[in-house]
Amino acid sequence: MTRPPQKRRVETRARLLAEASRLIEAQGYAGLRVEDVVEAAGVAKGTLFAHFRDKDGLLAVLIGVEVMHLIDGMETATPPQDLPQLMERLEPLLDFVASDRVIFDLLLRYSGSTGAERDEVVAEGFYRQIDLWAGWIAGMQAAGTVRGDHPPALLAEGIQAFLNQVIAIRFCQGEQATGTPAEALYPFLAAWLVT
Repeated sequence: MTRPPQKRRVETRARLLAEASRLIEAQGYAGLRVEDVVEAAGVAKGTLFAHFRDKDGLLAVLIGVEVMHLIDGMETATPPQDLPQLMERLEPLLDFVASDRVIFDLLLRYSGSTGAERDEVVAEGFYRQIDLWAGWIAGMQAAGTVRGDHPPALLAEGIQAFLNQVIAIRFCQGEQATGTPAEALYPFLAAWLVT
C-alpha cells in the first residue's frame, strides 16, 4: 500500500530537515552542502529544491525553529527586573545568533529587514522578540529600573538594533573580538535603557 502524496511530501520534508540538522551538528552551518543532505535523506537534489528554494531557504527554516525555541524559553522565564537580569534573559539568543555568521546573515536576510527575501518563521521571531522585550521593559519602567521617557516598544526595538550592531561588529573584528557578545552588548543597553 502506498502512502498518500501529501503524507509522503511531509515525511520527505521532515527527513530533509532531520538530515540537515544532523549534518549541521557535525560540521556547522557554513559546512552544510546540499549534496550531503540529499544523499543522507536518500532523495534527488530536485526534491530538496521542491521543498526549499535553495540551501539558504533550508537553513532559514532550521535557524527559525531554533530562534523560536529560544524565545519560548525567554517567554517562560521570570521577567527581568533590572538590566543585569535582562542581559541574562537575552544571553542564550545572543550567543546563538553570534555563534555563526551564517545564522546572523540568514536571520537578517529572511526577516525582510535587509531585502525582499522573507521567511515567515524568521520574521515572526523578530516580532515576538520585540513584543516580549517591550513587555519586560514596561515592567522595568513600572519598577523604575529603566528609563520611562519612551514607549517600551521603541526601547525594545533599540535592543534589537544594538544586538544586531554588536554581532555585526564582532564578525567584522574576527579573531580580534574580545569578551563575550553579552559583554559587548551591555554598555549599549546601559546607555540606552538606564536612567
